[in-house]
Amino acid sequence: MSEAHHEQDAPPPPHVQVVQMASSLWVSRLLYLAAKLGLADLVASGTNTPQAIAAKTKTHERSMQRVLRALGCIGIVEQKPDGTIAMTELGDTLRSDHPGKARSTVLMVGGPWMWQSWGEFEYSVATGKTATEKVLGMPAFDYLAKHPDQASIFNEAMVGIHGQEPAAVAEAYDFSGFGTVVDVGGGTGNLIAAILKKYPQPAGVIYDLPHVVKEAPAFLKTLGVADRVKTEAGSFFERVPPGGDAYVLSHVIHDWSEEQCLTILGHCRKAMKPGAKLLIVEMVLPDGNEPHPGKMLDMVMLTVPGGEERTASEYRELLGKAGFRMNRVVPTASAVGVVEAELG
Repeated sequence: MSEAHHEQDAPPPPHVQVVQMASSLWVSRLLYLAAKLGLADLVASGTNTPQAIAAKTKTHERSMQRVLRALGCIGIVEQKPDGTIAMTELGDTLRSDHPGKARSTVLMVGGPWMWQSWGEFEYSVATGKTATEKVLGMPAFDYLAKHPDQASIFNEAMVGIHGQEPAAVAEAYDFSGFGTVVDVGGGTGNLIAAILKKYPQPAGVIYDLPHVVKEAPAFLKTLGVADRVKTEAGSFFERVPPGGDAYVLSHVIHDWSEEQCLTILGHCRKAMKPGAKLLIVEMVLPDGNEPHPGKMLDMVMLTVPGGEERTASEYRELLGKAGFRMNRVVPTASAVGVVEAELG
């Protein structure tokens, strides 16, 4: 290997790497603008010149040309020799009909209420309180309940962020012995659908707030499992449906304070029969300095809903307080693990 090639492959100096980390917000804003303007949908429909895109989006033509150039720099679009714009493989994921739900995820991550919340990140660190509640005057999930358009974006963003997990969970954990799997806070059914598609024996129950579960039947129908899933509206702060053989809490416990978690777990405990399993699907954090996406997601939990990610020992402690015995953590091929527990 030549010295020049070796130097080219070497990482930038440490201070440059830090500056690159800090300037990643520029990329985030570019992606948000592309998602908000529906750029991928426009290009797919034939609006594929800078001038036509500017006209359709009612933006300044020269500014849009510069935005497209910048999006080309990060691999979202490609400008052809004849001046037309094409979406790259990356950019194509921003179509509104793309199954990966990247567009909704970008709209949530870069949207006004989330963006404003991160502007008050220091407040959360200083006080332990959520920046979102300071910004919006109410908890994040109360805000979503009052804004159905944002709630729909949020639901799709959960598919975008956690979309690789359901199949990995279904593959790693054996659900074949259960008669009924209750997905507590199950959203529109992404996880329960993956479980039922792999295991023909169980029936499913999705339990979530009314404005959430109303979108589940149509989604489950597209996946071919609607006839095996019952939806029930309610709050896990008030009750949990009884009679299940397994109770799944996927990305629920990390959203709430310890006191609120103990309330949720307490309702699960009351609903569970002897021998039933509690399955917590979360990003179980490794100890020490090992990199893990959950350690960054933990900052979101601190800032937005007020919850936290936990290590295995911290889950064991929390479950013990709620009257459960933690059995094991089942790793998956994704960033999450399955924390298995039963009545203590």
